[in-house]
Amino acid sequence: MRPLNGVLRKVVILLLAGSLSACSTAPRRTEAQRATDADTAARVEGALTADPHLFARHIDVSVDGGVVYLGGYVWSVEDLYLARNLAASVPGVKSVSSELELMRGGSKGR
Repeated sequence: MRPLNGVLRKVVILLLAGSLSACSTAPRRTEAQRATDADTAARVEGALTADPHLFARHIDVSVDGGVVYLGGYVWSVEDLYLARNLAASVPGVKSVSSELELMRGGSKGR
């Protein structure tokens, strides 16, 4: 009777784990939410490229629920902070998550 009890316990654990993971999926976003995020991303990209002190060609921007995600690389530590601050200043941005990398040697690779 012991082996059956162990199998039953494993089945119950798997069922509970499956139930919990099914509850943790995010609800689908509406077309309006996707459009708002796309508009916010475009405005953030515009703010980054409009700044004369920032070379933003290698910065990727994505937005999910008003949270801006910055990726790619910049040439200086100042650019890391400038890009983050510019993105945060755009209306509709709730927060900024930056995974920008610092490219050593500057734009000429020196």
